[in-house]
Amino acid sequence: MCVLFLRQRNVFFQTVPIWFNKSYRLRTGTARKWDKYDEGESVSRPGKLYSTAIDIRNTVGNVPMEWYQDYPHIGYNLDGKKIFKPIRNKDELDEFLDKMENPDYWRTVHDKTTASDIRLTDEQVDLVHRLQKGQFGDVNFNEYEPSVDFFTNEVMIHPVTNRPQDKRSFIPSLIEKEKVSKLVHAIKMGWIKPRKPKETTPQYYDLWAKEDPNAILGRHKMHVPAPKMRLPGHEESYNPPPEYLLTEEERLVWEQQDAEDRKLPFLPQKHSCLRAVPAFSRFIHERFERCLDLYLCPRQRKMRVNVNPEDLIPKLPKPKDLQPFPTTMSLVYRGHTSLVRSISASPTGQWLVSGSDDFTVRFWEVNTGRCMKTLEVGGAVKSVAWNPNPAVCLVAVCFESTVLLLNPSLGDRLVVSSTDQLITSYEPPEEDKEQAVTWALSEGPEHNKGHRLTLTHPKAVKQVVWHGKGDYLSSVMPDNSSNLQVLIHQVSKRRTQNPFRKSKGLVQCVSFHPLRPYFFVATQRYVRIYNLIKQELTKKLMTNCKWISSMAIHPGGDNLICGSYDCRLAWFDLDLSTKPYKMLRHHKKALRGVAFHRNYPLFASGADDGSVIVCHGMVYNDLLQNPLIVPVKVLKGHQITHDLGVLDVTFHPTQPWVFSSGADATIRLFT
Repeated sequence: MCVLFLRQRNVFFQTVPIWFNKSYRLRTGTARKWDKYDEGESVSRPGKLYSTAIDIRNTVGNVPMEWYQDYPHIGYNLDGKKIFKPIRNKDELDEFLDKMENPDYWRTVHDKTTASDIRLTDEQVDLVHRLQKGQFGDVNFNEYEPSVDFFTNEVMIHPVTNRPQDKRSFIPSLIEKEKVSKLVHAIKMGWIKPRKPKETTPQYYDLWAKEDPNAILGRHKMHVPAPKMRLPGHEESYNPPPEYLLTEEERLVWEQQDAEDRKLPFLPQKHSCLRAVPAFSRFIHERFERCLDLYLCPRQRKMRVNVNPEDLIPKLPKPKDLQPFPTTMSLVYRGHTSLVRSISASPTGQWLVSGSDDFTVRFWEVNTGRCMKTLEVGGAVKSVAWNPNPAVCLVAVCFESTVLLLNPSLGDRLVVSSTDQLITSYEPPEEDKEQAVTWALSEGPEHNKGHRLTLTHPKAVKQVVWHGKGDYLSSVMPDNSSNLQVLIHQVSKRRTQNPFRKSKGLVQCVSFHPLRPYFFVATQRYVRIYNLIKQELTKKLMTNCKWISSMAIHPGGDNLICGSYDCRLAWFDLDLSTKPYKMLRHHKKALRGVAFHRNYPLFASGADDGSVIVCHGMVYNDLLQNPLIVPVKVLKGHQITHDLGVLDVTFHPTQPWVFSSGADATIRLFT
């Protein structure tokens, strides 16, 4: 065996022992190649079989092997081809089996430079053991060899060399003389001072010794000045004013209190003159407390963020830039004797209908405030709704368990006559199906009053609402124990259907979508949106309110507002989320009614605090832009009666006006 060192083109190769056979000889050159070999013939090495075709060696020199950790090769040969690592497919299980089965596992080490496993020979294992014990690596080295004396212990008379001494060995050094003279001069001038002996006495530092800003502590960036003592007050005077002196009762209370609970740590006393003032008994104690305060003072500076409160308020446009909106009360419609629960405007905006607890329905002319017609019904009117179709003159009125369809005979005579003709032209079907509601055509004196159709329900009706086309009508009968809470009626066919098999809670109000076939049902805490064509639940809105009172849908159909009895108004963006986009808490008491304007970006809410709040609610066509909600006006005028204020609000169909009805039996128009 011989050891080969190769150095070619500044690349150091690893020392590799080569086992020669007489049939092989090593060719000179940079890469090890064999003159002759058969395919598959190999050069053997103790504990390892290396194929001559795949010759692994370190050609990268002294570089970290981690650089080649993620690559399948280590270095390149002289032809520029990659030298690939041996394939290692061992996982932890194979490693464990190898550890259990291979008897030479303990003496096998992994060589990072060649990415191969090497079995250590006995000599190498002995070398490792010796190094671990702290012995010399070479076995043959004797550390206890006798030392060889290079110099004899005999004193020789004659010098080793016969060279005479130099002249400089007799003369003092001039360079040293110059250095010594410089040091002496420095000592005389006081530039060099003798070292002071170290003081053994301990030194103490006063943290607040100098509060001068020019001092080192004062110039320190995070320096915290010492807390200032409180200045003495009148109660500490030797002759305090009489109001600062304690009475006998206050003195007894002071003495019974703990020291921490006392407002003053001493009793104020009055002396006739300054000479009569005794020595201060708590002087030592107070000095000690002061030192304790300074010692325990938290020397930590907390960085406070100085935020301007105005920066936290969102920048909203000024109300003056968002006109028109109602600002002043123009008309008061008086005539009802009890609270007015519901109002509704005609599609032309010329007439207004109101229902009250005084068992009457009144029709008003909007511009003059004149009551055109008063109809008495058989109970307190809970809700009125004017048909939104301008080609039909019908008003739905609900009281107790009855829904009346009235023709007020106001406005265009052609519309009035065509409405009567529409109702009388109904032909009953051959087979009568059982319905939850009884339809009856009014005749005689009732017909002359304006009654056209009477719908008798099984339970008390709370709300009526029209579909935008004017043919469908929905009524609400809140009852948690029954599935018959919401009914949808078709006037032209006099047909009633119950759209829900199950009751999902106590229904508060319902509404039709202005454009699409969707139906909104509001229970106490949720608003469910149903698709009437597919007959399925589309969305369930979580209002975060305790009890919903009213609901209104934006004319565009993508936004919804809900008023609740816990003083909140929730704005929903139906495309955005099932949770409220904005929660408005402008009212102090329960909200009773909310409404959107058909044309203007306005919505209003009325509450029991007697006010109507008008807000600018702009919905943009750009889906990426959020709606702009700005409160613009608080309208007041209603008087609070029996803890009730505004009961209903509605907008004029064409003008930026708002109507409100209240518990004070009046209707007010704000323009």
